[in-house]
Amino acid sequence: MNLLEMSRTVRCDILTMVNRAGSGHPGGSLSAADLLVGLYFGGFLRVDPSRPDWEGRDRFILSKGHAAPVLYSVLARKGFFPVEELWTLRRLGSILQGHPHRGSTPGLDCSSGSLGQGLSIANGLALGFRLQGRDNRVFCLLGDGELQEGQIWEAVMTAAQHGLDNLCAIVDYNHVQLDGTTEEIKDLGDLCAKFRAFGWHVIELDGHDMEQILAAYRLAECFKGKPSVLIANTVKGKGVSFMEGDCAWHGAAPNDRQLQEALAEIRGEEQK
Repeated sequence: MNLLEMSRTVRCDILTMVNRAGSGHPGGSLSAADLLVGLYFGGFLRVDPSRPDWEGRDRFILSKGHAAPVLYSVLARKGFFPVEELWTLRRLGSILQGHPHRGSTPGLDCSSGSLGQGLSIANGLALGFRLQGRDNRVFCLLGDGELQEGQIWEAVMTAAQHGLDNLCAIVDYNHVQLDGTTEEIKDLGDLCAKFRAFGWHVIELDGHDMEQILAAYRLAECFKGKPSVLIANTVKGKGVSFMEGDCAWHGAAPNDRQLQEALAEIRGEEQK
């Protein structure tokens, strides 16, 4: 399966999971699908599904924990647990809780859900690996609405202060949060200029163009002396026309009819 086919599969997983659960967060999961597929299946994240706790692995922190469906799909498709587990999302006793729980899910490196904390955790891991003389890398996916949290910018300063070039942050810049656009709620301004001013190596890209995604990860891997951030321009609800750019789909589950329409659109099928 090539990366574009994997992205389509992951999007179908996300929608099916959330539909069966009757709740969840499809919009921000769909916008991040290509970014995670590129990371996990493009050869940039060193992991071993047969040894989820292997000390030599790289680390991935899903700071915007409500987008758990996209990470669960990628982990299952990577082989960390059976794909059938995806259909138990948010059920009592499931290994797949509504927000990531480190103790429940193979392949998770961090529990998350309370926004604003993931980059601080990523800093600690990256600094710890440096102090131990290890070459592990750390990746952290941030939501754009999450960047309105003050702790994020404290972490941004800390990473630059220590020159954590084994750290790569990824901003899923879809411009839509829970109840409106980021511009309406708290405008982020020029994100690229902000991160540069804070001392980061900035890579701006189309977060749905797989060639650009792979090239950006490659650049971040090679750059030394500063932490890198990928400002990935994305579309909330990407791949489903009636969800795209609509904050109503931040945390709503499609019904059965909507699910079938969405799956057909993603797969390129004609509706009968």
